[in-house]
Amino acid sequence: MERFFRLKELGTNIRTELVAGLTTFMTMAYILVVNPIILGGAGLEFNAVFLATALAAGIFTIIMGLYVNLPVALAPGMGLNAYFATVVASGEGITPEVALTAVFISGIIFIILTLTQVRQMLVTAVPDSLKFAITAGIGLFITIIGLKNSGIMTILDGDVIALGSITDPNVWLTIVGIFLIAILMVLRVPGAILLGIILTTIVAALTGNVGSIGSDAMWVPDFSQLNFWHFDFQGVFEVGLITVVLTFTFVELFDTFGTLVGTATRAGVDTNSGEGKKKIGKAMLVDAVSVSGGAVLGTSTVTAYIESSSGIAQGGRSGLTAVTVGVLFLLSLFISPIVGLVPGAATSAALVIVGALMMQSIRNINFTDYVYAIPAFLMIVIMPFTYNIANGISFGIVSYVILALTAKLTGKKAEDGGEYKIHWLMWVLAVLILARYIFMGGE
Repeated sequence: MERFFRLKELGTNIRTELVAGLTTFMTMAYILVVNPIILGGAGLEFNAVFLATALAAGIFTIIMGLYVNLPVALAPGMGLNAYFATVVASGEGITPEVALTAVFISGIIFIILTLTQVRQMLVTAVPDSLKFAITAGIGLFITIIGLKNSGIMTILDGDVIALGSITDPNVWLTIVGIFLIAILMVLRVPGAILLGIILTTIVAALTGNVGSIGSDAMWVPDFSQLNFWHFDFQGVFEVGLITVVLTFTFVELFDTFGTLVGTATRAGVDTNSGEGKKKIGKAMLVDAVSVSGGAVLGTSTVTAYIESSSGIAQGGRSGLTAVTVGVLFLLSLFISPIVGLVPGAATSAALVIVGALMMQSIRNINFTDYVYAIPAFLMIVIMPFTYNIANGISFGIVSYVILALTAKLTGKKAEDGGEYKIHWLMWVLAVLILARYIFMGGE
């Protein structure tokens, strides 16, 4: 096992990888409940989506671990599942079968873009400062998710962000969880994030804020409930879902790129080296296949998860972390009632702490060079404040192209004396991004 996953070379061991995998699983296990609830609004049955979510997350995360040897987990993506439900509920005759078909087609497009090396070119095309900004922006995005889900952050009338009610059990439990994890990290306790989640769950149980296991709990999965190959290709063309397919593709393109680069960098992968580029390329292929594979199983877009950073923060460096996560997702098919006992406050607290850890990359951004500083800043703030990773990356790319072009036309040099480089793919992306926002309204 050590030889297969190159554990010594990566500076890790079996115990660390297992703890990291368990940590990642605990921080993203919420998707087992949240995804069925969201897609339920699209007319899909809870149990069917639960099975699809667990299977897709388990199968493709294990493939990521074995094939790529990266500590990155996959599952149906938040945001894209909400978009899926919105499309079905739009009243334009789009059925769940048609929407799943659109997701499947977008996955095929991703496979083509990956095999033709177009997605991999992004790693070379995007300047280092923007890559570090992606990591920092995702960190803030994760924090916002944690704060919002916990109720610590609330939205008042007039779209004013405010502090939630401290008396709310979910709020104070999250605050307790944050401090528990933080104290454990200060004390350098191994597995601090995971231990903090467990301790927070115990506190919730002692205070009566953990649900009970109902008599109708599904302990043994019934795979006959799966919406397997639940497609309607004819319906896609009849309804005219080109815009929907392109939206799934476009948003996933940037979401995945940001997540993979951010998590891989955090895991110690040099995305500029030949081996690093190859690893990212293989990860993108797995991600692309998982999009179509998830649709086959009956769920919305499956993608690399930013919560993988929690396991990486615990020391996860190899695919063994991902395999551990995948196995736990498959096991959750049989212990779903127990998984559901972990309160949202525990995972929310972990996400806030992980966000703080990911912000460390901001120190690698050259904020004295405005050609890099302003696009990086826009990336970092737009991701969390628009609640969308793709928006942040889009604004960063367009602003960099504009500012770098301005510097080149006026003869301004970078601080190291060299010229600002604009990869041809950055030009293409900038044009596509502008077209998206102009003609599709950013949707």
